[in-house]
Amino acid sequence: MSALTRFLGDSPLRVVLKLLVVSFLVGLVMNAFGWSPMDVFYGIRKFFIDLWNLGFHAIDRFLGYILLGAAIVVPAFILLRIANYRK
Repeated sequence: MSALTRFLGDSPLRVVLKLLVVSFLVGLVMNAFGWSPMDVFYGIRKFFIDLWNLGFHAIDRFLGYILLGAAIVVPAFILLRIANYRK
């Protein structure tokens, strides 16, 4: 078994034939849906951009909740510490 056959998992001619059949079927389905390769690329790109933006939006909301809660908790903590310090 040659290194190329071992790498491809089958003989090169059979791999090329399989790739041609699968490429034809994928091209047929993409044409039926009206997709182009660039549509797929832009869809993947948009997915990662939305994921990136959502991540930072989630962090922003999380920090906002912390600051909102801290506006009540920190003064209450200080008042309780002052009240317990006298005892």
